[in-house]
Amino acid sequence: MTIATGERLPDVTLFTNGDKGPESLTTDAFFSGRKVVLFAVPGAFTPGCSNTHMPGFVVSADKLLEKADAVACLAVNDAFVMGAWQKDQNAEAITMLADGNADFTRAIGMDKDASAAGMGVRSLRYAMIVNDGVVEYLGVDTERGVIEASSAETVLARL
Repeated sequence: MTIATGERLPDVTLFTNGDKGPESLTTDAFFSGRKVVLFAVPGAFTPGCSNTHMPGFVVSADKLLEKADAVACLAVNDAFVMGAWQKDQNAEAITMLADGNADFTRAIGMDKDASAAGMGVRSLRYAMIVNDGVVEYLGVDTERGVIEASSAETVLARL
């Protein structure tokens, strides 16, 4: 079942790439008491994610952070990959969340099978505005190559 507007995010452990390697972080701890823009991508370093989706959030980070407490990017990749992609994209203002086992992605119904392309389970492309753990906006792009409902511009207009 896919999560919907008005629903609370499940409490799942994700990872970030800290100074000494992967550090665990629960969704309850990360989202509680603040407004967070979360966008998810099918994979770090993939063409659409690296050339269009992430750059939109990097360029808009300052404007987003005027209206939200944090901007976070999630992918079904490990914390090391997410940390390297953060550096590659100059995305220091964005918190990178690694969902390496797709636990969060499955729990909210945003998983997709990309096995045919050799990528296993991945996340759908989406963006959320989450206020104190509750989804206020959810925009999902399911058509390959289309980044509209989950774009930084769309999210900024919804804040």
